[in-house]
Amino acid sequence: MNIFQNYKRNYMNITKENINELNAVITVKIEKSDYEATVNEQLREYRKKANMPGFRPGKVPAGLVKKMYGKAILAEEVNKMLSQNLTKFIVDEKLNILGEPLPNEEKTPEFSWETAEDFEFAFDVAVAPEVEVKFDKRKKYPYYLIQVDDKMLDQQVDSYTSRFGENENVDVVEEKDTIRGNFVQLDAEGNELENGIKAEQVIIAVDVMKDEEVKKEIQGKKVGDTIVFDPIKVYQNKHEVGHMLNVSHEEAENIEGDFKFTISEILRFKKAEINEELFKKALGEDTEIKTEEEFRNKLKADIEEQLKYSSDYKFTIDSRDILVEKIEMELPEEFLKRWLKATNNELTDEQIDEDFDNFMKDLRWQLIKDRIAKDNEIEIKQEDVKAMAKEIAAMQFRQYGMFSMPDEQLSAYADQILQNEDERRRITTKVQEDKIMEVIKENVNLDEKPISQDEFNELLEK
Repeated sequence: MNIFQNYKRNYMNITKENINELNAVITVKIEKSDYEATVNEQLREYRKKANMPGFRPGKVPAGLVKKMYGKAILAEEVNKMLSQNLTKFIVDEKLNILGEPLPNEEKTPEFSWETAEDFEFAFDVAVAPEVEVKFDKRKKYPYYLIQVDDKMLDQQVDSYTSRFGENENVDVVEEKDTIRGNFVQLDAEGNELENGIKAEQVIIAVDVMKDEEVKKEIQGKKVGDTIVFDPIKVYQNKHEVGHMLNVSHEEAENIEGDFKFTISEILRFKKAEINEELFKKALGEDTEIKTEEEFRNKLKADIEEQLKYSSDYKFTIDSRDILVEKIEMELPEEFLKRWLKATNNELTDEQIDEDFDNFMKDLRWQLIKDRIAKDNEIEIKQEDVKAMAKEIAAMQFRQYGMFSMPDEQLSAYADQILQNEDERRRITTKVQEDKIMEVIKENVNLDEKPISQDEFNELLEK
């Protein structure tokens, strides 16, 4: 039989009519015998609970209950049966549809809930095309190997020495220092205001001062020295000054004139020294790193591992572009535009048209991935999802300098992550895509290209 010819296949009270390779109409018929018993049971329950003036509870006439609630109960039951039967048919028949069924008003006969006993509903569905994915070892797929240079290593070392550095007390103020001291508001003659604003143990950073003269004047000062300045002029932000002086927003708006600042402490940040103490803080107490060279080698290996995620991300993009362009497939564009409009009411036709090419590219890529997963019998096991969640947990801990976390703690945190259904779904999708990309890597010719971080970033911006 020519598949472009119309045909109907009986499936209980559901029929499917193929329009062409990509479009079909599913018709669901619901007869009185399908819903009558359930509707009558619902009416009996309503009658038991009905409380109407002039009737004892539970004694409201059945006809009156039906007149009041029958239409709503019928509509609810028919719609529920419609949804259940349509979904069951699609699942049982293993129909690989795109989007969701959309009502076909032309093929759905008009009816009235008041008088109709039998109902018929028609839905348009889009059928996913058959996709064939064949890999060719002669085709080169670029894979960018981001090189770790001295600059990147120096930045990482500096990050650790800064993270574990400490403030130390010094005698004389310099440009990068932080100062602790007391503010006292002065009058126009330079005397302390008896009821003026006072603030103790205020911390200020010299390098954020915007008045260059005051910034220069405060450098060279010692503990116990004073300096007079207008904080609004120096910081040029009344809200910031109000927070610094611990006064309300309203008070801050009215601040004017000079304050005297008396220095009580001068703090200078000192980066941590590169030694075994730093190695343990940065890499964990059980690290065996003893020298700066070993430390840098370890950091280099860690950076290379982190950069692999970026390389894999770019490989995924490039593979998508190559395969989407290579594998031809016809898609029901008219239906898909209609479906996008029906499921995204806020989108205009112009917005749909503007982004439709990107949508179609993503859909083609998804169909290709589905085919690869099916052909290679890729399964997502619970232990795969759990392992990915533990990896994410470990990365989060490392961001806070917590290395070598006990496995039971990582496992517990991973379970907590997976309790969130959105996170579980996202991680499951990532696990599947990783497996699919491994299949692609194994079946194509990887063209490994060494590249600098800057060059790689430029590629991503294109």
